[in-house]
Amino acid sequence: MKCATFKNSILITSLLVMAACTSSKPPLEYIGPNMVKGPSLKAQRADCYMFKDSNDPHCIRGPRMPVEGTIPTNFEPYPYPNDAEAAGRLLKNPLRPTKAILERGQILFDTYCAVCHGNTGDGNGYIVPKFPQPPTLASDKVTNWTDGRIFHVITMGQNLMPSYASQVTADERWAIINYVRVLQRAAHPSAADLKAVGK
Repeated sequence: MKCATFKNSILITSLLVMAACTSSKPPLEYIGPNMVKGPSLKAQRADCYMFKDSNDPHCIRGPRMPVEGTIPTNFEPYPYPNDAEAAGRLLKNPLRPTKAILERGQILFDTYCAVCHGNTGDGNGYIVPKFPQPPTLASDKVTNWTDGRIFHVITMGQNLMPSYASQVTADERWAIINYVRVLQRAAHPSAADLKAVGK
């Protein structure tokens, strides 16, 4: 009985406190009403308030359009998306074919390229014959391409080959190209190469 009386008295006290907190007077505003009751922009939705980028002079978009020339973080723009010839002429491999670079290139080649082009670049990758056989990387055509031209193909893709720009960074593409040059030289060794290995 005492417990029920105690609970009732707490309930009545709480109701009296809440009733005392209500007021018919408006609350005091210490900052301008526009700062207290300003509109909130909803993501991906048009809201009308102050910027003039629509037919209504008061309409704005929640997500603002980026300034012209803005690029995403960690994104490197590619200057020759539609010009393989310019890429071949103007792009130069910044990486020297050191042992470390060639080893890195081999790992990347075996990871991303060998599935189609084969471990030796002969075009007999794991996916053949389920998919059409890609050309051998040791062909005269590819061997005579500049590093920049091969970089363009890896970056933009060609024929059935998709772009690998999102999987392989620019430096990794250059390392792969250095390793491709090793595969080409192994497929067509010079007399000096054969002499060096004692054949």
